[in-house]
Amino acid sequence: MDLFSISSDHLQASVRARGAELCRLRTAGGVDLLWDGDPAFWSGQSPVLFPVVGALKDGRLRHRGVGYPMTKHGFARDRAFQLVRLSAHACTLRLEDDAASRAMYPFPFRLDLSFCITGAALQVQFELHNPGSAPLPASFGAHPAFRWPLFPDQPREGHTLTFDQPEEALLPTVDADGLLGPATRPSPVVGRRLTLADDLFTADALVFRPVHSQSVDYAGPGDATLRVAWTGFEQLGVWTKPGAGFVCIEPWRGYASPEGFDGEFTAKPGVFQVAPGATATAQYTVEVMEPEED
Repeated sequence: MDLFSISSDHLQASVRARGAELCRLRTAGGVDLLWDGDPAFWSGQSPVLFPVVGALKDGRLRHRGVGYPMTKHGFARDRAFQLVRLSAHACTLRLEDDAASRAMYPFPFRLDLSFCITGAALQVQFELHNPGSAPLPASFGAHPAFRWPLFPDQPREGHTLTFDQPEEALLPTVDADGLLGPATRPSPVVGRRLTLADDLFTADALVFRPVHSQSVDYAGPGDATLRVAWTGFEQLGVWTKPGAGFVCIEPWRGYASPEGFDGEFTAKPGVFQVAPGATATAQYTVEVMEPEED
């Protein structure tokens, strides 16, 4: 079995074993909220980012002087997770280190992704456990792509992200290799609101490092709103390909290497460490917020 479905009276979700990737999020009324993965633009839908977020210089993870090949956003999205538990409303999938992972990332680990639907909300929890005897360096993140326009028959124009805190600090630039450049760009957020437009993303993602908010409301003109909230994540990416029918709202704990960094992975900016025997956790929630009645 490679597809697992959970639901409530308000929401339905499906998760693939490959990459523990959320591949469907649908209201009880049959409205799909998640991007369909059209490969003409981007075949992803909600990949799990691990053990890196973003790109490393020359695609190499360096540990004790040895370079290990590491693709952008890591290998978890391409690996088969194993089912740990499944119920009508929740499921947990697990990825553990093996010979293939250690050829890219020479550390023991256990990564659990848990999905739970309660009412009109989907909660996704990351649990990274270190079964080894030395600290585990890592980054992880989420990459859900929501439809833009969000609901059928809406125009693409007029969609906004409203943060719960002002996010007007300067943002880092992203170079052609996906690394963070030394220059900065003005935040396009005005107060707490970002009006979505394709030209925001001609130079890759908007990277909020750090992000001050713990939630953002995604809305088009009228209808309901999606609230994406998070705990345990310290950065946020917002991304699309200009002209595509999605916008990604990405809680991260970690980020791409700065252009000038080519050192040990344990010293890379954005990497955190899990102590031996310990577990690092983070979670995000996607909730359908119905418009308030007058």
